[in-house]
Amino acid sequence: MCERHGPGAGLTRAQFLKLMGLVAGSLAACSEPATPAGKVEPVLVDNVRGYTVADGQPRRFGSLLVDAQGRVSALDPGNANGARRVDGRGRVCLPGLHDAHGHIWQLGAKATELDLAGTRSLDEAMAALKRYAGEHPDQPWIRGRGWNEVVWGLGRLPTAADLDRVVSDRPVWLVRADSHAAVTNTAGLRIAGVVAGTAAPTGGEIVRGPDGQPTGVFVDAAKALVDGKLPAIGERDHRERLAAAQQLLNKVGVTSASDAGTRSAELVVLREQAASLTVRVNAFLTWEAFAEVGSAVRTDSVADDLLRIRTVKLYVDGALGSRGAALLEPYSDSGGSKGLLQLTSQELESRMRRIVDAGYQCAVHAIGDGGNRLVLDTYERIPRGSMRHRIEHAQVLATTDIPRFRQLDLIASMQPVHATEDMNMAENRVGAARIAGAYAWRTFLDQGTVIAAGSDFPVSPENPFDGMHAAVTRTDREGKPVGGWYPGQAMTPVEALRAFTWGGAYAAHQERLLGSLEPGKHADFILVDQDPFALEPGRALWQTQVLQTWLGGKRVGDYGQL
Repeated sequence: MCERHGPGAGLTRAQFLKLMGLVAGSLAACSEPATPAGKVEPVLVDNVRGYTVADGQPRRFGSLLVDAQGRVSALDPGNANGARRVDGRGRVCLPGLHDAHGHIWQLGAKATELDLAGTRSLDEAMAALKRYAGEHPDQPWIRGRGWNEVVWGLGRLPTAADLDRVVSDRPVWLVRADSHAAVTNTAGLRIAGVVAGTAAPTGGEIVRGPDGQPTGVFVDAAKALVDGKLPAIGERDHRERLAAAQQLLNKVGVTSASDAGTRSAELVVLREQAASLTVRVNAFLTWEAFAEVGSAVRTDSVADDLLRIRTVKLYVDGALGSRGAALLEPYSDSGGSKGLLQLTSQELESRMRRIVDAGYQCAVHAIGDGGNRLVLDTYERIPRGSMRHRIEHAQVLATTDIPRFRQLDLIASMQPVHATEDMNMAENRVGAARIAGAYAWRTFLDQGTVIAAGSDFPVSPENPFDGMHAAVTRTDREGKPVGGWYPGQAMTPVEALRAFTWGGAYAAHQERLLGSLEPGKHADFILVDQDPFALEPGRALWQTQVLQTWLGGKRVGDYGQL
């Protein structure tokens, strides 16, 4: 899975100058005496059941002292030094959670688009589309996301004809749950100019019917044929989406997030808004953004670690659900297809060398065993330095390739909830033999590979407790399948919390600043309603409710009675 971005229109001259001005202002500030990004009132958060995890077993504490710089001064201090006391009322205190792979702008967009994630059938989805169209008569395009024909039990992909029966007066663009396929109606096909003779771009597929006509579905790189016709998104839209996403993330306890594909126009807004962020952002530039701004924007820290720009995101394949993930052998449930490679070996190596030469970390999307092997082979050939390069998803691998992560000192950036979302089709796609190397968290952890856990929001729910539940139980929210899906690959509760805290910070080169509650680190923490290591009878880990979220010693969210 993964949110695949279109290339975007690039920066206008005014936007480029604005971005360079922001960068220059930041550099000038760095030459002056350092001052805190925003002093806070020293506070003692007392009477909590606290846990922090870096290595080994969690350390427990009963109180947390925050200094005037918004950093942890001490755990269980003997003297509060006059700090204001906050009574935690016996609630559980955890480090702020780090989602190591999400899509901030797309999460924010969910508030204004049709959400099909909960639909259980084509009819239900079309009813939702009809209702949404009626509620938004002035929208020139109807945009939505979240459909999954496997969950629908449809036995086929949706088509333009399905959409036409509901909306035919204007174009519709509905993105699949994995974001690697989308469907449009006849009006959308007409605007995009896609006909029987239209060739699919390299790395993409225009799904066609028996008569050779496009059905309305576009896979991976072919999505750009329609994406490029969508109305442009302005700077105001970006600001609104950033604000909406932060509110959603703070509510589920996320204090740091890696944005897996920041475009150049979005980067302008991030730099402008950096000092007021309520979620620390580790921005992965898209290849197009990197090609446009290069090393000029590279930085380890803006606004006291609220923003980091030191990673570039690449794609080598698509997703398993839409059969775009690149496999070494054909799909088990499709006639001869091995998926869709997005880059040749030469193109991938050339881009990775440019990224490394510019001082950036590589983060490469690879889901199929063929895609993962291509990335591993390329990492072997390029100078890696100390940048802790990453593979995003690392979802299906030949078992003989997994040890190479350790040998190459790579980060496995994985999303535990993908296993329980994909279990309804994954083994059908790859067969019983290849599933041994899929969603293999236990194998990675046992060999010493660092897992940086995330959700891939909004492809999957942004709540990290869903991911921790999946990591520990290998079941969905309903507890199915009983005993877990390939439970031998499960994590322990300690490992799951570590992957969603310290693991994400380590992958972002921020483990000395974030990821655990230790003196000198930022006081990013949450108060929750249950103990993840001692669940109450009848309650599951995914049901954990966040009551308060704190960032840098400031409370940024209050969601329930302590």
